[in-house]
Amino acid sequence: MSEPAKKKRFALPREVRIILSVGSLVFVFEYLVLPQFASARRSLHLLASLNPLLVTLAVLLEVAAIYCYVELTRSVLYPHAPGRFNLLRVNLAGLAISHVVPGGTAPAGALSYRIFSEIGVPRETSAFGLAVQGSGSAVVLNMIFWLALVISIPLRGFNPAYGFAALAGVFLLAAFFGTILLITRGQRWAANWLRFLARHVPALDPEKVTVLLAKVADRITMLVNNRRTLWAAFMWAALNWLFDAACLWVFIWSFGHIISPIDLLVAYGLANILAAIPITPAGLGVIEGVLIPTLVGFGVPHSEAILAVLAYRLVNFWIPIPIGGISYASLQWRKDDSLTKAPVTDPSPDA
Repeated sequence: MSEPAKKKRFALPREVRIILSVGSLVFVFEYLVLPQFASARRSLHLLASLNPLLVTLAVLLEVAAIYCYVELTRSVLYPHAPGRFNLLRVNLAGLAISHVVPGGTAPAGALSYRIFSEIGVPRETSAFGLAVQGSGSAVVLNMIFWLALVISIPLRGFNPAYGFAALAGVFLLAAFFGTILLITRGQRWAANWLRFLARHVPALDPEKVTVLLAKVADRITMLVNNRRTLWAAFMWAALNWLFDAACLWVFIWSFGHIISPIDLLVAYGLANILAAIPITPAGLGVIEGVLIPTLVGFGVPHSEAILAVLAYRLVNFWIPIPIGGISYASLQWRKDDSLTKAPVTDPSPDA
């Protein structure tokens, strides 16, 4: 039997993958999302007291979070980053994909990688940049969560869910920094190991793998040595999470309750870390199912917590889907005319 035939034999059929994905979504909606909507219907009278200025502020904070993610992308693709408008459209398209397809950020990363390659970003730059963008952003989220925990636990006590999320963060940090150390300090050993693996994987050229590893190591070294770029990436990743969390905080405020920012960051970090498990698209149902009871545990009235989280997810999850679809369409329609690279001098904040 040929190698392609063997691969096809062990791969799940496309229809089965679709059924599993849809089944997961139905399960989440049935047991996590729909009960929250049922409770929300009994609290709709609170909508009459909404402050439109606070709602507008919450939406602007979410826009600011998306802009920070664009700047993060620009930092990790330095010095080959396209213009900000193109980066915005690529990020919005990837965001839409990640919100409708299970699998974490992998589908969005694949789409972004293809588009960046089409507009002239070197492939090794795209691959490394997108990997650092995703994993580095997750590392920053864990750091924010741990800092909030250090302040919150003496005041609020310990919850077993905190330990699980913190432990997951430890493994993430170990994997992230271990990989960087392996590539930069143990490149020869890593190259020999990858070359050995490539010889046993069909369609992989060991020499090309070695060359790619060397290019990735050069990118890591360049990023580490360029402190301004490194700190800019860290700052934009942190601001992305903090503006998004602030959007949720303002929505809670708009329904008449003010929660401590530390308590909010604990609930927000816990929900997003647990949502990183690629069960549903962008943690659909998981974030709602974790955020609402955690906020209630921190003193937010149940009805207000439900409406605030649902309003936040409308802005954070649902609205970006059609906007991302339009962005992707514009990228395809104007591919030949408008996808031109803009020179980047320095992605640092004061550039």
